Amino acid sequence: MAPHRHFEPISKCTVEDRSNHTVASDLDGTLLKSTSTFPYFLLVSLEAGSLIRAFILLLSVPFVILFDFFVSKSVAIQTLIFISFAGLKIRDVELVVRSVLPKFYAEDVNGETWEVFNSFGKRCVVTANPRVMVEHFCKNYFGADKVIGTELEITKSGRATGFVKKSGVLVGECKKMALVKEFGPNVPDLGLGDRESDHDFMSICKEAYLVPKTQTDPLPRNKLLSPIIFHEGRLVQRPTPLIAFITFLWIPIGFILSLLRVYLNIPLPEKIVRYNYKILGIKLVVKGTPPPPPRQGRGGVLFVCNHRTILDPVVTAVALGRKISCVTYSISKFSELISPIKAVALSREREKDAANIKRLLEEGDLVICPEGTTCREPFLLRFSALFAELSDRIVPVAINVKQSVFYGTTARGYKVLDPYFVFMNPRPTYEITFLNQLPPEFTIKGGKPAIEVANYIQRVVGGTLGFECTSLTRKDKYLMMAGTDGRVRPEKETGCEEKK
Repeated sequence: MAPHRHFEPISKCTVEDRSNHTVASDLDGTLLKSTSTFPYFLLVSLEAGSLIRAFILLLSVPFVILFDFFVSKSVAIQTLIFISFAGLKIRDVELVVRSVLPKFYAEDVNGETWEVFNSFGKRCVVTANPRVMVEHFCKNYFGADKVIGTELEITKSGRATGFVKKSGVLVGECKKMALVKEFGPNVPDLGLGDRESDHDFMSICKEAYLVPKTQTDPLPRNKLLSPIIFHEGRLVQRPTPLIAFITFLWIPIGFILSLLRVYLNIPLPEKIVRYNYKILGIKLVVKGTPPPPPRQGRGGVLFVCNHRTILDPVVTAVALGRKISCVTYSISKFSELISPIKAVALSREREKDAANIKRLLEEGDLVICPEGTTCREPFLLRFSALFAELSDRIVPVAINVKQSVFYGTTARGYKVLDPYFVFMNPRPTYEITFLNQLPPEFTIKGGKPAIEVANYIQRVVGGTLGFECTSLTRKDKYLMMAGTDGRVRPEKETGCEEKK
């Protein structure tokens, strides 16, 4: 280790005229506020591995702490790597890195360090974390030109062995040697770190500053180079050891509670279900004035909703206090059997789908989610225009959902479990806002093109919720989250909606 040096705090660093300079920065505790890497290893072990692997990792925390204090930081990190990665397909890890981790990294960015890092023309992140785990976020959201991290051993079949390459875990002297190998004699102009083990690589930089361990507010996510619109994973909160421990304790309780919330309400009329929601701890907030039930022979109203969870049509029916139908992209026999409302699968054949929707509207009210898939963040995906061609009695519905422990949506996992995950939250909250029915002049009957009607409803719903409208589609989401185009083979349908 290099001789102890005194480094000025990062607040002393100037950011003017840095566009031609190079910066090398540590990640945990420097660009990120938290010094702990455990939450990100747990997310990989859970989402790319299994619940059992994640639980074993949680049990290892006392040993990892002992290794860190009494053996070495390198051994502690190697333990986390082995438990989290051993036997996993690197492709599965990469999907998790791209779809799950960015949301949690983005919520933990140190604003002061980011301001300095972002002012440099060439940026390098050097970290003890596995490179495969951090490279996507650092390059796409920090704008890093180079990410130097611990390299994992990978078998010919594309699986991680759980061990690292001969270069070792990048801590202390190893981190310094990795930087020298990358830059040679042209060392970075600035080095940023937060702990003594960073002093080795910081000492070879032309100037260096230390990030103090002080409480600061995280950088607002909209300040990063790219917005986070899509993300995957079941956990809502960053799984620190304490949060992870509480979550594991809650899982059996939450599962039993979700079964009660799902199955007790199936045989009950919607008006009674609303009161049952209160007893079972489900908060339903209804705003606006919905239209009255359809009269005999007149046909129903088309409720056009944004899509937050698979339960949107069901909760809309409860808010209305009457039976309605819905259309989805796929539905299994089991889901159709237990669904409290009539659910019909779309075939993706335009004429056939149009005929089904018209038939359902003749029978009564119908709910449709024209985004075609769910979005967790405050964004609206592009609204498909098909619905606008089939009815002039359109009521926009703005839906928002609050989940505190688990997300009830997935692109990669088992979609049949989505409603159970929604109701596994201690107090799931649904906010349903019924907007005014579209005036005739804003429908196709009034001379408006279908696309213009769809875009208008998207803007109205987005304005009500304070969400940003985008032109992104279901296909964009699935390409990023699951590496597919989101299409479903009918014989493999196992969910109440689209499945991987």
